[in-house]
Amino acid sequence: MVIGVEIGGTKQQIALGNADGTLIKTVRGKVDVKDGNTGILHWLKDNLEVMISEQQLNNTQIDAIGVGFGGPLDSKTGMLLRSVQVSGWDNFNLKNWFENTFSIPTYIYNDSSAAGWGEYVLGSGKGTRQFFYTNIGSGIGGSLIINGELYDGQGVGAGELGQSRIADWTAKEAGTDSRLEALCSGWAINNRLQTLNYVPQDSLMIQLCYNDISKLNCEILGKAVAENDDFAIRELNRVAKGMSMALATILCLFQPERIAIGGGVSLIGKPLFDMIRKHTKERQFISNEGRYDIVQCKLGEAIVLQGAVLLAAKELEKGGRS
Repeated sequence: MVIGVEIGGTKQQIALGNADGTLIKTVRGKVDVKDGNTGILHWLKDNLEVMISEQQLNNTQIDAIGVGFGGPLDSKTGMLLRSVQVSGWDNFNLKNWFENTFSIPTYIYNDSSAAGWGEYVLGSGKGTRQFFYTNIGSGIGGSLIINGELYDGQGVGAGELGQSRIADWTAKEAGTDSRLEALCSGWAINNRLQTLNYVPQDSLMIQLCYNDISKLNCEILGKAVAENDDFAIRELNRVAKGMSMALATILCLFQPERIAIGGGVSLIGKPLFDMIRKHTKERQFISNEGRYDIVQCKLGEAIVLQGAVLLAAKELEKGGRS
């Protein structure tokens, strides 16, 4: 039995699963940012103890814990480097905390690495050897599979697509670049939409939010796109074009057979994917033509949990990490 854990900036979840990624029991909760990492650690300890007890197990019957954490970290040591969203995580050794608290071998991964491995093994990555996963959610992450193995670089943040730089179409000064995440993530989109006078009054989006722009978000954007609202289509197209700039670079460097996109913004569906495919194709080198596809992730809300369980089980097969 393996425990999977996801620690994000807005949600936290735990699961008990088998080595094949099948989840037996899942518990989800929301992160209260004002409580910092202390609130998360208390939630994890309390809920993991209850879950293990309810399944009539004890800690010695759990083979490993796999954790997907939303932020930069050292996967070899389990040391967290930073969390932008929740205080208290800077230079915090999460591996040590789990092992000291539960006496169970623990392996720490970036949440996108865990999600990418889960999608590769159980979802749209099946049948490929070269695969790239990214999510467009509150942030933008990435995970690269090369020759059927998770590529972790030096172990401190490979695949961070959201930190790559693209042309900033929102900047007043020509030639300005910004992080992909600062332009195309769900939070970035929501922030723009909620800026006074950003969405024109004649846009359907104003009706859909009942004239309260604080309610404008990606879900409303998607609804307006489905109704052929001109502004909404232009806004989504900007996001798709920004994503394509980064994805075209991934294709040129690594030639994945398939790119899978998940996260809340991806739920807009076909209009977004059609735009991303179009703009990526326009930016592609001839050697990649016809040799890749871009798809929506098959795994759902448990993607990080499943990936973390699979990765921890894989570590056990290899004899574990010190």
